[in-house]
Amino acid sequence: MVKKILKSYDYTLVIAMLLLSAFGLVMVYSASMAYAVQRYHVSSDFFYQRQKIFMLISLFIFIIAAIVPYKIMKFTKFFLAPLVILSILSLVGLFFFGNVAGNAESWYQVGPLKLQPAEFVKLCVIIYLSAVYAKKQSYINRFNTGVLPPLIYLIIVCALIIKQPDFGTAAIIALIAGTIIISSGMNYKTMTKLVVFGLLLSLPLLFVMKGKLLTSKQMDRIAVIKDPFATAQHEGFHLANSYIAIGNGGVHGLGLGKSVQKLGYLPESHTDFIMAVIAEELGIWGVAFVIVLLAYIVLRGIYIGLQCKDPFGSLLAIGISSMIGIQSFINLGGVSGFIPLTGVPLPFISYGGSSLLMLAVAMGILVNVSMFVKYEKKYKDNKEQKVQNGVGRKGKVTYI
Repeated sequence: MVKKILKSYDYTLVIAMLLLSAFGLVMVYSASMAYAVQRYHVSSDFFYQRQKIFMLISLFIFIIAAIVPYKIMKFTKFFLAPLVILSILSLVGLFFFGNVAGNAESWYQVGPLKLQPAEFVKLCVIIYLSAVYAKKQSYINRFNTGVLPPLIYLIIVCALIIKQPDFGTAAIIALIAGTIIISSGMNYKTMTKLVVFGLLLSLPLLFVMKGKLLTSKQMDRIAVIKDPFATAQHEGFHLANSYIAIGNGGVHGLGLGKSVQKLGYLPESHTDFIMAVIAEELGIWGVAFVIVLLAYIVLRGIYIGLQCKDPFGSLLAIGISSMIGIQSFINLGGVSGFIPLTGVPLPFISYGGSSLLMLAVAMGILVNVSMFVKYEKKYKDNKEQKVQNGVGRKGKVTYI
């Protein structure tokens, strides 16, 4: 039994995650060497050592999440209710005990460690919406009882994150929720009602907020996309230096550790703009390596969701895959100037303990769902086939 389960694990997902994490660790060291010395006056391997510790902890958490059956998470009384309450309390607590970083009150600081609860709330939203909509499959198209109640949690969470303010994370959570809702089995009529309801709910908010919804700094991030070099010393500084780094790398790159832009020119070179450093040092091949592995994880996760017969497991897999895909798109889009900068880390690659720990749990759950899909498909289907066909005394199949 144990051997059969172990054989059912999707080791390609595990390998892809480990390759990305190991590559990210190397690039964090390369991208943060100068930054650590210049800004924090610490050893050049300061961020590398911290990321390595988080990576080891994440590996342990991943193993636990991959072993524990994902189905226990759908029990409302023992898991979902505490999850919802703790996630909301963690966001509310920021307004009393939070630490301001990047103009947003988004962090808890305990000694040298910083934790961003919004990263874990992403996963909480995925688990909660997947469990509730899976449970409501028999009446998923009843708007008042099947659709709206779970969205109250989503609205509260997004409102608390916007209040920090962190529009990027709130937008990611809303997009992830949208993906789960689309995949939940609702018909077009119900989804149309939901869209209309969302518009009616947001219009009064937009009217009340008026010009306060986006700050002048956020408006500058949108305007700067057109020509970042026109304001390269001010609003366009980040994007202009990102372009220079990407251009310097060309096809083959300058070589590992030889980036020029990371030497004080490119802000947040080890977090938001780590892909620009990868492009400068390793060229298009380094960029392709990251994108191909991320794309594989996302597409493989969607495939697992489509193959899973359990609605909860299916929505979990699709929600986790969409989270990784959406975050990757927003980060890469910001670095390349395709969309405004939002300060979203690149999954598995950017420096950040909160992001790495959350991804470890998410990938563990995804691998666990994949294991159950493969196990049930390979062994249960075979067993059912034998029962249907009949088995002789000597173990030979007797066809009826």
